[in-house]
Amino acid sequence: MHPILRNILAVVVGLVVGSAVNMGIIMISGSIIPPPNGADITTMEGLKSTMHLFGPEHYIFPFLAHALGTLVGAFVAAKIAATNKIKFALAIGIFFFLGGAINAYMLPAPIWFLILDLAGAYFPMAYLGRKLAK
Repeated sequence: MHPILRNILAVVVGLVVGSAVNMGIIMISGSIIPPPNGADITTMEGLKSTMHLFGPEHYIFPFLAHALGTLVGAFVAAKIAATNKIKFALAIGIFFFLGGAINAYMLPAPIWFLILDLAGAYFPMAYLGRKLAK
């Protein structure tokens, strides 16, 4: 396969697999740590209006979803990429970081979580994904 096509495929597959891991963790999170009573997590509007009910324990799985989704996506991208594997792993980190930043803007999460999530879940995990892919 031509290196350019392989590199494009690396990013696409990395994003798809990383997103699937992210969503899988989010989907199971409510059965492990139930949302607070009265919290509507089925819609963005409901989530916005009930975020004040969430305790620190409710942020564990969103962080894990963001971190592990990025880690797995970057790992897959680095494994598939033909050249510049670190660049493609970090590209996955950039995509996921942008999604996290948009989410941080849209949802009123506590500042400690936003700092932890934006600083720890994306670029460090993308770098680690590349290192693990070696």
